[in-house]
Amino acid sequence: MDILEAFAALSQSTRLETFRLLVRHEPEGLSAGEIARELEVPHNTLSAHLNILARAELVISRRQSRSIIYRANLIRMQETIGFLVRDCCAGRPELCEPLLNEFSSCTPSEKAPSS
Repeated sequence: MDILEAFAALSQSTRLETFRLLVRHEPEGLSAGEIARELEVPHNTLSAHLNILARAELVISRRQSRSIIYRANLIRMQETIGFLVRDCCAGRPELCEPLLNEFSSCTPSEKAPSS
């Protein structure tokens, strides 16, 4: 995995916002046109940004009828974050607990059984 390519792809503001938008629309994804409208970016400019994100394996695309639907590659993002925290806190996981708790807020909580 070329971690620098992922960081380079996310280091530009439009690409970072594109990726964050796609994360918010998981697992359905968005068409390029919807992304361009949402971010108010010209289609040709967005196309170049999506190609860079795709080369970095941060987005996945699939054809759906006449549209191409883009999704965030969450596995690649997990690998990228894992790279950053792999040696977290010199083997003292209790020091990393606040960081890990931040990510746990992304997962849906289980519903309490209704009485």
